[in-house]
Amino acid sequence: MTTPNSDIISLARDCDTVQIPSGTRTTLPKGTQLMITQSLGGTYTVAPNTGGLFSVASKDADALGLKVQPAEPQAAKPVVTGPVDEKLVWDQLKTCFDPEIPVNIVDLGLIYDLKATPLPQGGNRVDVKMTLTAQGCGMGPSIASDARAKILTLPGVAEADVQVVWDPPWNQSMISVDGKAKLGMA
Repeated sequence: MTTPNSDIISLARDCDTVQIPSGTRTTLPKGTQLMITQSLGGTYTVAPNTGGLFSVASKDADALGLKVQPAEPQAAKPVVTGPVDEKLVWDQLKTCFDPEIPVNIVDLGLIYDLKATPLPQGGNRVDVKMTLTAQGCGMGPSIASDARAKILTLPGVAEADVQVVWDPPWNQSMISVDGKAKLGMA
């Protein structure tokens, strides 16, 4: 995790972002003054001096004056016969974050269900049901897409689907002990 930076920086180039919490895709223009408020799970949350919060993908770190981390060489996923290791799926989901909250989606209690099913043609399908901390949050599709993409990188996973659901409604009692400690609630 990168510690929030109280320094004001200027965007080095136009930068594609996702507005928080609406989930609207937008472009912040070159020269926009902003602060990095959070860096977790491969994305940056920034606060421009004009107001609002925006999520910036790691591929656009150079616009923030940061070094873009080169993608790891993509080795072929090993062929896995039999069920996928669900612990790996849970660990992968712990790399996904709500851009407003410095706790991963597992420790926030947002994952309601995870099922891995072997496919007849080989590999596995992983289905996840997750929720958000608030129904009005437009970041749901973005967070679900991030989770799906990360699950698909795992050995033995051929298909993945992440659905946002609202039943039961999320509440703070669903946050793990680790999550509560990170939020100062323990």
